[in-house]
Amino acid sequence: MVPLSIIYPKNMKMDGSTPAYITGYGGYGISSTPRFSNRLSVLLEQGVVVAIAHVRGGGEKGENWHKDGMKAKKPNTWKDFIACSEYLVDQKYTSPSKLIGNGVSMGGVLIGRAITERPDLFAVAIAEVGMTNALRSQNSANGDNQIPEIGSIKKAEDIKSLIEMDAQSKVKKGVKYPAVIVRTGMNDSRITPWEPAKFAAVLQNSTASEKPVLLYVNYENGHFTSDLDVVFKEYSDIFAFALWQVGHPKFQPAKK
Repeated sequence: MVPLSIIYPKNMKMDGSTPAYITGYGGYGISSTPRFSNRLSVLLEQGVVVAIAHVRGGGEKGENWHKDGMKAKKPNTWKDFIACSEYLVDQKYTSPSKLIGNGVSMGGVLIGRAITERPDLFAVAIAEVGMTNALRSQNSANGDNQIPEIGSIKKAEDIKSLIEMDAQSKVKKGVKYPAVIVRTGMNDSRITPWEPAKFAAVLQNSTASEKPVLLYVNYENGHFTSDLDVVFKEYSDIFAFALWQVGHPKFQPAKK
């Protein structure tokens, strides 16, 4: 059983009509623990269901839960995320036309492979400074640090796993992908900007859905920033994009 935390409006109609945002990570044995989030609270204020999928690769159920999302077992991470997303739909919290999926950093594997494996399940994907080209990540400055978690391109036994978790190479021409916004920072030393940029480019050149695929670039900062003015501006743009795409009435273009 995969733990799934869900926060939703008290008197919400369980008919699938409510927008929902689901996020996950699944790496390094890190657990998503209860805390207040300024960032997610703004979605709650707009009546959006917020869900956190505690997928394998994290530490919520101990070290074995972490190991079950590493290297050859990495597919468990995005398959758990897909299962949690399906649960939200099956239980009528939301529907695929209203579902926003999110992944950050190592969570780029999660969201990238979720939408390449199940593009029909999500209306929007938000890929933030994400590892979406695992096959090439070892060639970056931070690449060797990832070897214990995902494997090495120099080890034959790891190659198959790296190919499987590489979202960029799984994008296919003519598939109807969700609307996607890919965020990167030009001074990012953890996930170099070319990695998210390539993912955005291949989606732009391949999707048949006619939904927008945008690359959102911060030219001043890196993987994260402590400048809250920058953080709030970025998420106001990103969330506005997502809520526009799921049909939230407050975020539709003004009629002329």
